[in-house]
Amino acid sequence: MSVRAGIVVTGTEVLTGRISDQNGPWLSEQLLALGVDVAHITICGDRPADLAAQLRFLAEQGVDLIVTSGGLGPTADDLTVATVAEFCGRELRLDPELEEHIADIIRRWRPDIDEGPTRVGIRKQAMVPAGAASLPPTGTAPGVVIPAVGGPTPIPTVVILPGPPGELQAMWPSAIAAPAVAEVLARADDLQQATLRAYGLHEAQLAETLRLAETRVPEFDRLEITTCLRRGELDMVTRFASTDAGVYRQLLDVLTEHHGRQIFSTDGSTIEDQLVEALGGRLIATAESCTGGLVAARLTDRPGSSEYVMGGVVSYSNAAKADLIDVPAEMIAEHGAVSEQVAAAMAEGARRRLKTDVAVSTTGIAGPGGGTEAKPVGTVCFGVAIAGRPTHTVTRRFPGDRERVRALTTTAALHLVVQQLRRADSEN
Repeated sequence: MSVRAGIVVTGTEVLTGRISDQNGPWLSEQLLALGVDVAHITICGDRPADLAAQLRFLAEQGVDLIVTSGGLGPTADDLTVATVAEFCGRELRLDPELEEHIADIIRRWRPDIDEGPTRVGIRKQAMVPAGAASLPPTGTAPGVVIPAVGGPTPIPTVVILPGPPGELQAMWPSAIAAPAVAEVLARADDLQQATLRAYGLHEAQLAETLRLAETRVPEFDRLEITTCLRRGELDMVTRFASTDAGVYRQLLDVLTEHHGRQIFSTDGSTIEDQLVEALGGRLIATAESCTGGLVAARLTDRPGSSEYVMGGVVSYSNAAKADLIDVPAEMIAEHGAVSEQVAAAMAEGARRRLKTDVAVSTTGIAGPGGGTEAKPVGTVCFGVAIAGRPTHTVTRRFPGDRERVRALTTTAALHLVVQQLRRADSEN
């Protein structure tokens, strides 16, 4: 990679886990789209010595760009600008025009700001390192871009951005347009990132095929490949220069040759994306027992899901199964709540009650207790009811603790719906 970057996320609240880091992954994605390889994302608290240590570390790694987020407010613990300025050997200077610009923003909701701590805070935010460029505030805090310094101990270009994700993201276009940053980006490669997704493929199987690909694909080492197993699906993300797109296509040929049945996406689309496409305007509902609404949550995570999701029923108890979605009590007594017969009745009842074209059901034993020799923990029965077709049922057994069983069940339900919708369309 011709240009490398490091990201420093500051904030004790992030370091201690009180809030999750949204800025690091977002910045990494934006930089990759610009052809910049992110070598490190670090998190440190609101302590100048710790931030300085992170800056030294990244400079020693030879990165071309450092991006920091957080610590730009008016309070005493907002010390990012001062710390970075000291690291870069630059004196802080008051920018009167910037001070007045910040004051005008604050006057919108607090007219009397001429004296006291508010004015002190405004002046603090208007202190800019010598030779640096300020970025217009998107909240009240301006950003800063400090150009690189060469010499025996070079210091890369540093971009200082606010912590609130909305403010940071709104400021990003100004940051990358700043001359010092634009110069770095001009040296970046035209990078591409491709995502392959598989279901039912084990990491060891993929690793074995990748070892085979090393011997069959010329210049295989020009591809940067990472794999991640998440919620029962195996993602493979490959980064490469645009000139090496042909190398990736050869790798893709090897992978589809060996795992074509398990690979369900080569264009980065998710199973949720494919489910919407497979629905083709049809409406869907859910009936859930062991997953407790997780399938409905996955379906409604997408913006615009109200166009195709009518609703869902969490029929956790046997009484709820009977009362809410018309599962016969005698069926539950005869076959048990965890049975394909009950799964079918749940899906059919949800489809009928919610007046949809499609419904999916889950009923199982998530654990840690409740299992038997015939139906151990991890046993889950599914039903998929599609208008005009016999209801499809299947039983699966999933490994792991309660959380994992529920997550794997949810993913399996989505894949099952897509499979059955495509089968129905192919047979019509």
